[in-house]
Amino acid sequence: MPSVATPSPAPPTHAGTGAQPRGRRGNPWLTLVAVAFGLFMVGLDGSVVSIANPEIGRDLDASTADLQWVTNAYLLALAAALILGGKLGDRFGRRTFYLVGVAGFTAASVAIGLSGSIQGVVVFRACQGFFGALLMPNTLGMLRAVFPPRKFGMAVGIWAMVSSVSTALGPIVGGLLVEHVTWESVFYINAPIGVLALVFSALVLPQSRNTAAADEKFDIGGVALLALGLLAVVFGVVKGETWGWTSAGTLGCIAAGVVLLLVFGRYETRVASPLLPMRLFRSPALTIGTVITALNFFVLLGVIFFVMLYLQNVRGFTPVQAGVRTLPLSLASVVASPLGAALTDRFGPRLTMPLGMALQGAACFVMLGWSAESSYALMWPPFIALGLGVGMVMASSSEAVVGNAPVRDGGVAGGLQATALQIGGALGTSVLVSLISGRVGATLTGELTSAGVPAEAAAGLARAKDAVAMGVAPVSGEMPAPLRSAVLDGSHEAFMNGVHLSVLVAGALCVIGALLAVVGVRRGAGASGH
Repeated sequence: MPSVATPSPAPPTHAGTGAQPRGRRGNPWLTLVAVAFGLFMVGLDGSVVSIANPEIGRDLDASTADLQWVTNAYLLALAAALILGGKLGDRFGRRTFYLVGVAGFTAASVAIGLSGSIQGVVVFRACQGFFGALLMPNTLGMLRAVFPPRKFGMAVGIWAMVSSVSTALGPIVGGLLVEHVTWESVFYINAPIGVLALVFSALVLPQSRNTAAADEKFDIGGVALLALGLLAVVFGVVKGETWGWTSAGTLGCIAAGVVLLLVFGRYETRVASPLLPMRLFRSPALTIGTVITALNFFVLLGVIFFVMLYLQNVRGFTPVQAGVRTLPLSLASVVASPLGAALTDRFGPRLTMPLGMALQGAACFVMLGWSAESSYALMWPPFIALGLGVGMVMASSSEAVVGNAPVRDGGVAGGLQATALQIGGALGTSVLVSLISGRVGATLTGELTSAGVPAEAAAGLARAKDAVAMGVAPVSGEMPAPLRSAVLDGSHEAFMNGVHLSVLVAGALCVIGALLAVVGVRRGAGASGH
């Protein structure tokens, strides 16, 4: 972050925010550095656990369902409380709730490593999610309060870069720690980061709040409706793969959640001090930016999930080797985030949103050419395109959402964007993996037979479709070498059939998102609407 070396003068206090910048507390670039610590910690932890899960399962004798809850408990708590975290910061102090979030997240991380049971891991993962929800939206809220309008776009670009890079670095950091230390170290690493974040933030962060909200009645009904609605939707999504997407349980959870969210929207128009002011959605750029944020992480987290399966289980790379091969994605996002912010400042999100979605769509369509034996020369170009697209969309959608909200609602807008991000990521992982699983189930027997597996044996091996959907071929040491080779070839072909269907769907959604941004966002929206 070269800009930190040349700090800008403190901006004037924004009316109605309660910000009181003085000395180092008035320096927006120091504020950006401080919030980057917490953001990096949450982003890293969101993706690092996928690498640690197998070792957690072996060490704690956990079932696959238990390991799913290691991920899902975090996701549910985070999604349910993000807008609440932003609202609490807007009303009682963004600095206060950011620091509470960092302290709680750090303590929960250490508690996970010390728990010694899978039940303890799940409980403290939920605590991590809750405290992450307190700190994440207030990072953008504080940036919105301290940066002058002309520099807010660049600040958002660096914020987006930190978020993207921390997510992409998770598999590499996790692989190194799990291979060379212990799975507990994946969580202990948050302790020094958290302590450093607390000390530095306490010294430099200014307090800011919506002073006009001090005497308003807190919207308890809105909190309950929103939390229950988000919990039901996300729970239905994460269980859809296990229960089946057309099962009564999945459809019932998602439908109940949607109904609760609709009731929440109606309720919010009737209360004097709403948790999420519906007036925010009068801005087309803000509304579409929220949708594009969800779509952006639908593609990013969904694609990264099956790419890591492909690299490790199909190609045979170790977690560290697989993580290193995805470095072009991280490096591209480093370039794209500030570039996207600069382009958004100049031309508005109507250019950068569709451009970013088009790059992601191109990455997905190139992956249609992947096979079980593809060279790395066919892998890194879509990684770069995906990283460029994700970084550009993160910068432009953050500007569109938070930049088009009134300063007094900065935390709420940050919470809205963070909620869209988490729900999009949950949908991406669940839906794309479900598509792979369904396609594997439909083609596995045929691919095994085509590869030379006898029809009777192929029919028996079809029961292993869940393993094949994760890229794992159902082979054993007792199999004759020719049969083993045929099973490997057929299983990998079936897995690639699922990957091709997933990237086709993801690419099509990127095209739809690009068109939505072109048609629905006014030229120049968000560029100066501060």
